[in-house]
Amino acid sequence: MGKTYSLPKEKIKILLLEGVHPNAVEYFRNNEFSNIEYLKTSLEGDELIEKIRDAHIIGIRSRTHLTEDVLKYAKKLFAIGCYSIGTNQVDLDAARMRGIPVFNAPFSNTRSVAELVVAEIIFLMRGIAEKNILAHQGLWLKEAKNSYEVRGKTLGIVGYGHIGSQVSILAESLGMNVYYYDIVKKLSLGNSKPCDSLDELLKISDVVTLHVPETELTKNMIAQEQLSLMKKGSYLINSSRGTVVNLNDLAEFIESGHIAGAAIDVFPEEPVSNEEKFVSILQKFNNVILTPHIGGSTCEAQANIGLEVSEKLVQYCDVGSTIGATNFVQISLAPNINRQRYLHIHHNKPGVMNKISKVFTSRKLNIAAQYLQTDPYIGYVIIDIDSREMSGEIMKELKAIPETIKTRMLL
Repeated sequence: MGKTYSLPKEKIKILLLEGVHPNAVEYFRNNEFSNIEYLKTSLEGDELIEKIRDAHIIGIRSRTHLTEDVLKYAKKLFAIGCYSIGTNQVDLDAARMRGIPVFNAPFSNTRSVAELVVAEIIFLMRGIAEKNILAHQGLWLKEAKNSYEVRGKTLGIVGYGHIGSQVSILAESLGMNVYYYDIVKKLSLGNSKPCDSLDELLKISDVVTLHVPETELTKNMIAQEQLSLMKKGSYLINSSRGTVVNLNDLAEFIESGHIAGAAIDVFPEEPVSNEEKFVSILQKFNNVILTPHIGGSTCEAQANIGLEVSEKLVQYCDVGSTIGATNFVQISLAPNINRQRYLHIHHNKPGVMNKISKVFTSRKLNIAAQYLQTDPYIGYVIIDIDSREMSGEIMKELKAIPETIKTRMLL
């Protein structure tokens, strides 16, 4: 007997925005989803609210923002896919308290970002940005002044996670001396060495590259005080988050010559579309490489992201598994075979599980399996029963439990 679901798959509305990779659409279709709306643009305001009202699953990249004010209109929504590394564009708490897990692809573009950073290290130390601009203007700047090999130079990596460690491996293969700083103790790869503090790393590095998340701790983490600690003639690369570097302070240090150049891929304020004009205080410098947030924008990375996020969304939709959700309790589940599966998301309050269990025990139904995970705010329980009878009555009673946030049924 084929699988059926609480809502037939052809009625599950999937909204994909911002031109996510086409393999996301293909993956959904291969898994029997057909009600898919695919848009190449981001949405905002009333247009976004109108589209999200009827969506059960939404997939976005970085330009569409799912705030509390937007999510309150998404009454049918049960999953969000961020086709990106980060999830800053979603109010994660608001989604969680509505029983909506948020899935992303934290590792799929690791290599793409790392390769861009290594290329920028070489371009900065060879003065390629300035020479390229002058050549386009008909000027021939053929000289070795201020042009250096990267071999033997010191690279300082701030944030030694998946991207930072990949940069470490690639840079070391070029003969660089690699140091890193992370607030969490990390195992060194190759011959890289940890620093005890950010200040220590800044003082010894010829090039500093940043790979940290956006948090209160990292906001303006590189500003006047930190820039003054960097070597005179050193370089700065930021491919992490736009709020990490104070660009006004950086501009002053580039103007003075203390910082010899920079490569910036992320900005505090970024255009919402390719048609909107981009403005930055750093545009006046020929020794600064400015790129439009393209660290992970390779064909390979976008294809990997499209597949990874779609797989997680389908797993949650079909099985109930929340592995990989950034704002939700984690439960790994095998596919349900020949049993009725009920998914219940509720406010984590005393006595809720007793109420849920009574829905089944009062009907003398055998609970074949039960899975529960909680955090301080919500509980997520999955119950498999042998009987497929009275499912409508059971769903009605589960929804009537006062603490219920969302409930679904799978066969």
